[in-house]
Amino acid sequence: MESLEHVPVEAMDPHRFESVLAPAQYARLLDLINNGARALRGRVIWNVNSTAKGGGVVELLRPLLGYSRGAGVDARWSVIGGAPQFFELTKRLHNRLHGFDGDGGALSDHERAIYEGTLAGAAGAFAKLVRRQDVVILHDPQTAGLIPAVRATGAALIWRCHVGLDHPNRRARSAWDFLRPYVIGADAYVFSRKTFAWEGLDPAKIVVIQPTVDAFNPKNAEQTREQSLAILARAGVVPHDAVGDPIFVRSDGTPGRVDRRAQMVEVAPLRPGDRLVVQVSRWDRLKDPLGVITGFAEHIAPHVDGHLVLAGPSTESVADDPEGAGILADVNAAWHALSDEVRRRVHLASLPMADIEENAAIVNALQRHATVVVQKSLAEGFGLTVAEAMWKSRPVVGSRVGGIQDQIVNGESGVLISDPHDLAEYGSAVTMLLTDPGRAEEIGSAAHVRIRDAFLGPYSLMRYFGLIHRLITARQAADGAEPTRGAWELAASGGLGQLLDNPSTA
Repeated sequence: MESLEHVPVEAMDPHRFESVLAPAQYARLLDLINNGARALRGRVIWNVNSTAKGGGVVELLRPLLGYSRGAGVDARWSVIGGAPQFFELTKRLHNRLHGFDGDGGALSDHERAIYEGTLAGAAGAFAKLVRRQDVVILHDPQTAGLIPAVRATGAALIWRCHVGLDHPNRRARSAWDFLRPYVIGADAYVFSRKTFAWEGLDPAKIVVIQPTVDAFNPKNAEQTREQSLAILARAGVVPHDAVGDPIFVRSDGTPGRVDRRAQMVEVAPLRPGDRLVVQVSRWDRLKDPLGVITGFAEHIAPHVDGHLVLAGPSTESVADDPEGAGILADVNAAWHALSDEVRRRVHLASLPMADIEENAAIVNALQRHATVVVQKSLAEGFGLTVAEAMWKSRPVVGSRVGGIQDQIVNGESGVLISDPHDLAEYGSAVTMLLTDPGRAEEIGSAAHVRIRDAFLGPYSLMRYFGLIHRLITARQAADGAEPTRGAWELAASGGLGQLLDNPSTA
């Protein structure tokens, strides 16, 4: 990959939110968007991360930028590249920000030279594109080293960290120490939770913006049961003679069809009537796929029927995650080590990633077909797969870590595991939902309402607009210009909770 790749962004119409927001909420959304578009005329809102495929950041960026463009804002997306040793280092930083050692490697002057040397090309190329009136949002550890070069352009600069730890330890602080010299130069720091904010950063610059899901993209859009089964059949996840067609609607409104097949590791194929316990995530130790399998084998399979489906992306497709293939190999080994009886009920699915929206439609179908969705993470920044499944009215069992505990109200809109290492607790929660369909349906219905009221795209879009307004206003004041007023100003004043009547507890 070149040092800087520019990703095309399709404009998406924000008017579609009329169908999922209350009338007053929708009217206020349009008012703020219209004011924001006028205030941002002539400015580019740049977002930079390290991959255009796979992972939660990509899931957030596509709709955020798409709806911004649809509102008349010039929002653009760039991706940095790097050699394997760079991504090994940034994965190490990622793991340590979550409080884990990762590969156990160092964060010394040698690693800093690799980090800065890799980013030098992208920094130079990007700095030539950015103007003083622009706004730049850099995402996660991979991009923090660009901050000095961007700061030199005079543009307003936000660093967005999508990972974190509620109770920091020495591993997390070692990553902070490595990254802080770069990060400290940003105009604002955005975290997903208040507890994720680092020591040593200016508290006045810290902003909390919770991630949200897009109700209309192929991963979350409505599917009929026949449509979901047809998609799963065509992808080879649940083979059968499908009645419907494996079709979906793309984000730009054009038709799409599932053509590619998942790579399945299984003794025998699933049947349409099988009850499924599903976890969809990257092949990542922090998602604890080995614990999901072991907990199913020891604490679920002996007590209730059903099958476990552990699904993740094809490991050849995610450029910034060098550990994925190794984790998948470990998962395969754990599957082979299961007893014959349990192995027949555990299925591993590597989903195709050549077409991102095709992949999203398959995930959508799999979550909708699930009886219970699991996210048994050991650590989590937010956990978008939780919100995605909840939006589909699925009962979710998730770990009480990171942003998962912000989404699920325990016992009401999902079930939280107090200790993600406790396989018996995980097994008990899943078994309860499998043996009590009425309770599972009640929890699934409440889960949908929870996401509708707190975690849909307009909420984060408006918070970003409010933050950008605040930075632009400060810049205008420094330049002696008259600041913009109106609904745009209301967003920046901290009135967004009232503006959308958003009950989120962030």
